[in-house]
Amino acid sequence: MDAENLLPHTCCMDVAYISVLSALAGSLVGGLTSGVTTWLSQRAQVKAGHLEQELSRREQLYKDFIIAASKAYGDALVSNDPQIPELVDLYAMISIMRVVSLPRTLASAEKIMHETAAAYFGPNQTVRELHQRVMDGNGIDPLREFSEAVRAELRGLTPY
Repeated sequence: MDAENLLPHTCCMDVAYISVLSALAGSLVGGLTSGVTTWLSQRAQVKAGHLEQELSRREQLYKDFIIAASKAYGDALVSNDPQIPELVDLYAMISIMRVVSLPRTLASAEKIMHETAAAYFGPNQTVRELHQRVMDGNGIDPLREFSEAVRAELRGLTPY
């Protein structure tokens, strides 16, 4: 009789263990899922933050370059006396672009630098001549190609 009494008792114990193990497994899976989801979410936020910082840094670099290059090119059109500090600043910005920019953006910046240097050695332009160039569509905008390259590059970095 003792053997018969043990059998149902053992069966009930197995069911109890299975229930406890199922509850523990469910808690473990739920906790791991929650932890992994939190980790992935934080990782994505950190990555987006780094991308936003990089985007901001490049925007500032390109803005500074556009302002400095415009001034240097404008000066080169009306003067044969190169402003060395301005040119050095442009070269410094181009060197930074070599590290962070796409090849098209860098090539456009270097082209602006070459056109600016060449303008210093060309004949000085009068206000009337500059106006006529703009009216004829020959323009004085060596930054157009650079601006388009920058726009394309920054769009590629934008997280949305």
